[in-house]
Amino acid sequence: MEVKLDPSRDDLPLMANTSHILVKHYVLDLDVNFESQVIEGTIVLFFECENRVRKYSSSTEEVCRLESNETCKFRMSELCHVPVTNTRTFSSTTGYNDFSLYSKGEKDTSDKDGNHDNQELTSGIPSSKYCCDTGNHGSEDFLLVLDCCDLSVLKVEEVDVAAVPGIEKLTRSPKLTVVSEELRNQIVHELVALPADHWREQLDYYFHCSQAPGCGELMFDTDIWSLQIRKTGAQTATDFPHAIRIQYRTKPMGRSVTWTSDQTGRPCVYTMGSPINNRALFPCQEPPVAMSTWQATVQAAASFVVLMSGENSAKPTQLREGCSSWYYYVTMPMPASTFTIAVGSWTEMKPETCFSNTLATERAFSLSEADFRHVGICGHMEYPCRFQNASATTQKVIPYRVFVPECLQRACQETLLQLISPCLSAAHSVLGTHPFSRLDVLIVPANFPSLGMASPHIIFLSQSTLTGASQLCGTRLCHEIAHAWFGLAIGARDWTEEWLSEGFATHLEDVFWAEAQQLAPHEAQEQQELRACLRWRRLQDEVRDSSEELQVLRPNKEKTGHVSDSGSSVIKHGLNPEKVFMQVHYLKGYFLLRFLAKRLGDDIYFSFLKKFVHTFHGQLILSQDFLQMLLESIPEEKRVELSVENIFQDWLESSGIPQPLQTERQAPAGCELVRLVGAEVAKWIRVNRRPRKRKRGKEVFEKLLPDQLVLLLELLLEQKALSPQTLQSLEKTYHLPEQDAEVRHRWCELIVKHKYTRAYKEVEKFLQEDQAMGVYLYGELMVGEDARQQQLAHRCFQLTREQMDRATAEVVSEMLF
Repeated sequence: MEVKLDPSRDDLPLMANTSHILVKHYVLDLDVNFESQVIEGTIVLFFECENRVRKYSSSTEEVCRLESNETCKFRMSELCHVPVTNTRTFSSTTGYNDFSLYSKGEKDTSDKDGNHDNQELTSGIPSSKYCCDTGNHGSEDFLLVLDCCDLSVLKVEEVDVAAVPGIEKLTRSPKLTVVSEELRNQIVHELVALPADHWREQLDYYFHCSQAPGCGELMFDTDIWSLQIRKTGAQTATDFPHAIRIQYRTKPMGRSVTWTSDQTGRPCVYTMGSPINNRALFPCQEPPVAMSTWQATVQAAASFVVLMSGENSAKPTQLREGCSSWYYYVTMPMPASTFTIAVGSWTEMKPETCFSNTLATERAFSLSEADFRHVGICGHMEYPCRFQNASATTQKVIPYRVFVPECLQRACQETLLQLISPCLSAAHSVLGTHPFSRLDVLIVPANFPSLGMASPHIIFLSQSTLTGASQLCGTRLCHEIAHAWFGLAIGARDWTEEWLSEGFATHLEDVFWAEAQQLAPHEAQEQQELRACLRWRRLQDEVRDSSEELQVLRPNKEKTGHVSDSGSSVIKHGLNPEKVFMQVHYLKGYFLLRFLAKRLGDDIYFSFLKKFVHTFHGQLILSQDFLQMLLESIPEEKRVELSVENIFQDWLESSGIPQPLQTERQAPAGCELVRLVGAEVAKWIRVNRRPRKRKRGKEVFEKLLPDQLVLLLELLLEQKALSPQTLQSLEKTYHLPEQDAEVRHRWCELIVKHKYTRAYKEVEKFLQEDQAMGVYLYGELMVGEDARQQQLAHRCFQLTREQMDRATAEVVSEMLF
């Protein structure tokens, strides 16, 4: 079935023809220029043909096929880190001299759309003719299609991997005499197929191949979503060069790259991976099935720190005065969308633990051939796997580094640094082996549009998590740590099934956080019931205020996971601006997993979850993979009225609130923490009803947890009117301006609703410092049609719009103008 690639305005096309040829490894050599706000350099792609990819069989009985209607039994894993020595003995400068990067002083020969202005090369491949390809065009040339957007592609060439000294070791010939296309492709095939315990040798070969000379330019063209490349006479994917180099540069307004300033006013840049993933950072294959490894060298001014999705804790190498180079690598195959980079003038915070010496720790847990023991059988494609390493399986806390802007060091010291170790240990106690061998945590700039984001080996956290008590920081950190298992090590084969990532992370954040706090079982249960109450209220709001089609967790139903013959597909609602701010897939996914855990019992459920992780780590899955294994693993009496079809119908393929959830929430609340909040709300209502002249203060208010405060303020928001005196008393009783961002957000809503003018400064501060959460408040300020509130909204937007996340700025602009 061929998918018609004519998406509506809110669908996201994935153009790469992954059914015919797959990128197995990327080598990037990039230069970050803050003056021009451009990242430029080269990327070398190493391919394997679809017919060869099929040969890799899993340790289960089925062959790994990268086709639309079969489950891909890939698995990822990872190695305990060993820093690469002599990282930049392969000098980056040499690479630039050999392959003459586009000079900053040189005339730009690309047009406004990034097309190469070389008619001899591009006139033969108009976009309309080559928008889709098949495996064999007969008399036509094979067309390689890569996902690409907002990039200026300057040159594409074949790489002469046969010119690398010593490369003959990968061939059957002791000497390379006659070099042909077939021989070069054979070399790449043998390089890709090196066994897992030769990962260092493989990375070295990849690097040296990436530095090899070109052996012929390739014709290319670009359109809005893709880069199309062909070689005259190469009629099939097998004939097409298996190693190509692309010289390119990003654009300052490219949607995958955010140029901004940190909290101290210093320039920085980071990648979000959404909404269009990494196609505006480098040409790549975006479909999840295109699992690849990568290595990257990034040059920047010596004052900057470069962080990246990489297995090694990179240190800077001086190239020349004022310029440093950073090198990272990954040996665990993952989708290109998970690649992340951040460059800025950040300060590393040293934790006061045994992990402060990151280098020593990495060596202690490095994966050598002697350590490569099979602890159980993995079903993924072969690569160095932590689940097969005895020392890694018992490692409760992986090495970590923490980076912050200088002005937030104290806040970080007081909150974040105290939480990472217990949260990592808690995650290990619940799920077992950490899929990734190290972690960087970065406090990102104020314009970061969410509270956090997880990528391989790196977590971004909003500065909003650092204020107030440790609750918000701890739960958000646990959420992002959970993504190491669900979202990264185990990914969705169809991106519309976001609940497989976000639902699991939301459910597990409560479990991890209770474990990190070392709560007694009844205390953990109480806290989790309180959070379930808050999420139930949020879900009701989302269902009421959003369109029905966006409330469905499995919108493609039986077509989920299907792609065209070429491998291209369309992600439904992938560009819908409304969807970015929705949490339905978090909340409904969370409640589904909570429903299943309650039905099975926590002991059975979490025992199963460990088994599921061991079975599917490194694999791309669909909803039925999880549900079928779950139902097959439990006693028959627990399966009453449970089936994959029923769960699809009730939870995943319908809008609105699932009937089983409605039934559960209608039962009387049994949570003491929730009941206590109800009693406190009644006290405040009594206070608010008293005559103004009557003395207030006869009520004695209980001390509340942050989540209880959130619930209290939400319930008070339902009151038609609260007097200024009541609001002032609320503020003083709970010290609301010093609470965490979740509490302060509800407090700002109360301020706006009741026009509590003396606290407007708190709203202004929130809109400027907590941009990840402030969008909704702009709407509230405008709908009341109060001139002073509208002026406040316009003033805050004017102060922040230049630095604000572009998607967020567009939404706020629509509210205000």
